[in-house]
Amino acid sequence: MTRQQDNEYLAAVLTLYLNLAETPSRASLNDRKSAAELHARGISLATVESAFLLASVRRLARSPDMPPLSPIRSLAYFFPVIQEVLANPIPENYLDYLRRKVEVLTRGKRLN
Repeated sequence: MTRQQDNEYLAAVLTLYLNLAETPSRASLNDRKSAAELHARGISLATVESAFLLASVRRLARSPDMPPLSPIRSLAYFFPVIQEVLANPIPENYLDYLRRKVEVLTRGKRLN
């Protein structure tokens, strides 16, 4: 990969991360290092996005009766879910469902 492709990958991972609900508004140095680690491990953007969406749906769809979770403070939070997605890849049609579900759940949280 070229330096430009490396930078595009890192920018894409960080953009996906920062656009999620309950994540920081800016990437930290540790977030950048985590994104670089994913790149070094050869984790595809599709896998990263799948893990981000799956974890987000799980968090956003939690029962309101349960205690609230603290905000996500690090991209590394998603590493276990990335491992899960690597072991059990998410079908493309389910990925589309997760995208819509996150959108609906995020919109619902903003209205409350």
